[in-house]
Amino acid sequence: MTDMNVAQLLIKCLEHEGVEYIFGVPGEENIDMMDAIKDSKIEFITTRHETSAAFMAGTYGRLTGKPGVCLATLGPGATNLLTGVANANMDHCPLIAITGQAGLNRQHKVSHQYYDLVDIYEPVTKWNAQIKTGEIVPEVVRKAYQLAAGEKPGATHIDLPEDVAGMEVDLDPLYITDHVLPRASEDVLKEAALLISKAQSPLILAGNGVTRCKGSKQLREFAKKTQIPVVHSFMGKGAVSWKDELSLLTAGLSGGDYITCGFKQSDLILTIGFDMAETPPQNWNEKGETPILHIDTEEAEVDAYYPVSLNVVGDIKKNLEHLMEMVPEQSRDLEWARSIRNKALTELESYRNDAGFPMKPQRIISDLREVLNDDDIVISDVGAHKMWIARMYHAAQPNTCLISNGLASMGVAVPGAIGAKLAQRDKTIVAVCGDGGFLMTGADIETAVRLHLPIVILLWRDEGYGLIEWHQLKKFDRPAHIEFGNPDFLKFAESFGMEGIRVDRAEDLKPALEKAVAMKRPVLIDCPVDYSENMKLTEKLKNITCE
Repeated sequence: MTDMNVAQLLIKCLEHEGVEYIFGVPGEENIDMMDAIKDSKIEFITTRHETSAAFMAGTYGRLTGKPGVCLATLGPGATNLLTGVANANMDHCPLIAITGQAGLNRQHKVSHQYYDLVDIYEPVTKWNAQIKTGEIVPEVVRKAYQLAAGEKPGATHIDLPEDVAGMEVDLDPLYITDHVLPRASEDVLKEAALLISKAQSPLILAGNGVTRCKGSKQLREFAKKTQIPVVHSFMGKGAVSWKDELSLLTAGLSGGDYITCGFKQSDLILTIGFDMAETPPQNWNEKGETPILHIDTEEAEVDAYYPVSLNVVGDIKKNLEHLMEMVPEQSRDLEWARSIRNKALTELESYRNDAGFPMKPQRIISDLREVLNDDDIVISDVGAHKMWIARMYHAAQPNTCLISNGLASMGVAVPGAIGAKLAQRDKTIVAVCGDGGFLMTGADIETAVRLHLPIVILLWRDEGYGLIEWHQLKKFDRPAHIEFGNPDFLKFAESFGMEGIRVDRAEDLKPALEKAVAMKRPVLIDCPVDYSENMKLTEKLKNITCE
C-alpha cells in the first residue's frame, strides 16, 4: 500500500524540477494540492487575486528562465488566472498554470462552476492537459516544464480534477533532460555574413530573445566588430547598453520618431531575437521594402512588411558567435546614427531640472534613472507611462527594464514586482504604475507587506485612463469616458502597512525615491503627472524630418 496520492505526486514532481514558489489562491477543489504543498520544500505565496498570481509567476519566469508556477481552483479562479497566463504566453515568459477541477464523475453534465478548462486554456498556452489518472502525472509535469521553458518559452497548463487528486499512486518523477538548441548550418551562416558585408547601412533590431538566449555579450561584440547600430524593442531594452555609442535606444512607438529615421536609411535590417507580437513591422518598415535578416530561435512569422531574405534559426548566442567569425571587421560612416542618438539623449537631458508640477513624464523618468543603479529593475505597468518609459528610460543591462508588450495587460507591475523581488532579492525593484492599472491589482500590496518584500511603487496619478485619452485626442480631438475617482493613496497604502510618500513639488521626487530605496521596506510614492505632454509629443513626432 502507498501513502501518496496524486496531488502529492504532482507536488513531488514540481519539487524535482526545482520549483521554489507556487503563487495562487486556495480553493475547495485544490485542497489536496494545498495540503501536499504544506509538506514540501516549495513555498506557497498566497495572493489576493488569481491574475496577480499569474503575473508574479510570469515575471519570476522571465527573470530566472525557470517556469514560474501559479495555482487556482476551478471556475472563476481559473478564469481569473487566465489573463496572467495569456500575458506570460504572449510575452514568452516560462510559466506553468495548475487548476483544480470538478471531479470526473460530474464533467459529463451541467455542474456547479464547471467549464472545460483544457478547451478554455488551449488558445493561450503552448500545451495543456487534464490528469485523468495518476499514472501520467510524471509525464505531464515533465512535459509541462520542458515546453514552458523551451524556446520560445511560454505557458503550459495542468488541470487536476478533485477526485483524481485524492487517488493513491506510487510513482517517481521522470529523469530531467536539458533541451539544447542547435546552431544554424554553415551554409546559412555564410550567406548571412555575405548579406551583412554587402549592406551599406545595416541596422540591428534587438528583441527579448537576445536576453532569453543570454546573447547580450555576443550581440555587443558583434555590433562593435561590424559597426552596426542597434535599436531595441520595448522588451529587448538593455541588450546593448544605452551608454554604448552604437545604441540607438528604443523603437516601438506607432508613428515616427528619431529612431524611425534610422530604419528609413537602412538597406538591411537584422532582427535578432525579435518577437513580432511586440510591435507590427509596418511601424518601422512602413513600405515593406527593406529586406530582413531574421536571426531567431524560430523561423519568421509571415507578414507583408517583414520581407525575410534569410532565416538564421537556432541558438541566438551560438549563431552570433559563429557569424562573428565569418564577417570581417568593418568601418562605416555612422554620423547619421550619432545624430539620431544625440537627439534622443538630449531630449531627456533637457527636462532634468524642469520644475513644472504636476510633473512632466520626462522629469519623472530622469529622476528615476539617476537614483537607480544599472542593475536595479524597473517594471512598467501598461498605460501612457509605459510609452514614456519605453522611449526614455535607458537600460544598461538586459532584464532591468521590464515591459509587457505582447498581451500588455494592465495591472502587471505590482504583482510583477513581487515576483521580481523573489527572483532577484539583491536588486532594488521599482514598479511604475498609473492609477488605473494600480487599482486593478493593488490589493496585492498586502502580499508584499506580508512577505516583507521591499518593493517601491512609483504611482503616476492623473485621475484617468491616460493612454486611451491620448489615442482619443489624436483621432477625435476630444476625450470620452476616461475619468475616474481615486482614494487617498497614502492612506490606502498605510492601511496595508506600507509606507506612503506624497510628491508635492517636482524637486520632491528624487529625495522621495532615494528615501524609499534606503528604507528597505514596501513603499508607495504618489506622484501627480502632467499628461498634457502626450499631445505635445505627438505634435513633435509629426514634425520630425529625416535628413
